[in-house]
Amino acid sequence: MTTIDSTLEISDGRFHALLGPEPFPAFDDTGELEATWGRRWGAADEVSRLRSVLVRRPSPGLADIRADAYSDDLDALVDPALRWYWTGRETPDLDRVAAEHDGLVDTLRAHGVEVHVADELPRTFTKSIYTRDPLVTIPGGAIIGRLAARVRRGEEQSITAAVAGAGMPILGTITGSGLVEGGTFVKVRRDTAFFGTSVRCNPEGYRQLARLLEPHGITLHRFSLPGYLIHLDMCSSMLDDDLALVNPRLAPYDYMNALRELGVELVEVHPSEEWACNLLVLDRRTVIMPDHLPRTAEMLADKHGVTVVTLPYREILKNGGGIHCSTMELQRDWA
Repeated sequence: MTTIDSTLEISDGRFHALLGPEPFPAFDDTGELEATWGRRWGAADEVSRLRSVLVRRPSPGLADIRADAYSDDLDALVDPALRWYWTGRETPDLDRVAAEHDGLVDTLRAHGVEVHVADELPRTFTKSIYTRDPLVTIPGGAIIGRLAARVRRGEEQSITAAVAGAGMPILGTITGSGLVEGGTFVKVRRDTAFFGTSVRCNPEGYRQLARLLEPHGITLHRFSLPGYLIHLDMCSSMLDDDLALVNPRLAPYDYMNALRELGVELVEVHPSEEWACNLLVLDRRTVIMPDHLPRTAEMLADKHGVTVVTLPYREILKNGGGIHCSTMELQRDWA
């Protein structure tokens, strides 16, 4: 018959009480994050100093895009099996695509940004270069989204591994029938974020994301995007706490008005440069933009004191996304 040592049980209990528990400081306390997770992961806004970013190399599957798949109705090359599309009649210039992405990575590193590169996926994932979409980041870590298009479904697992591999906490995951993509999530204030529902992001995704943000003190406001506009970053970009670039021909009026009510000045893109909002902020009023959008860049520099770093990024746009789409901040400065 086994005898239970009651003294040992009491001793164990006292030992655990001695070690803790310690619920405070809370998880996202800056000192707690640094002590437990190595740094202040995440971002409280879109405009503070960029420290760390996630990218992925262009998919080798772009080589499978065929000229005989051109659709007059869509003015694009479209795979009958819906594994890829590419705007215009010409197939991708793969050397140019690679050079443009290399230039973006080099520019980020030249400005002191740590670049994490997610692993390559099978060639059917032709849109996986756009690391903005599978997640959102807030102070403390990342929330993994759920992508709408079947051709992209499955990137979520790879992105989760890449983020966790970098050492960043995963704060939640969109599940069920929710659809959330990072390109339509905007951190406007430490306690306020905007979310655009669209053909790619649904009300159920908004509901789940709002619930995940609530414990972090962030209120999420929803705006419906017009037509087939998929993300807010196609029509707006924060440049500073009080300055945003917008395309008024695409941005919802209620969204623009909400920015104005927060004291944000709205600057309009040049009418001939519809893609100009899709940029990346390195620091307040310092941005990376494609070099084929000179009118908007000149206006930002001359009239609003914005430092504009330009680089070639036109071929990649034909795949459906720009510089902002191709990057996700893992860390910006926040207090």
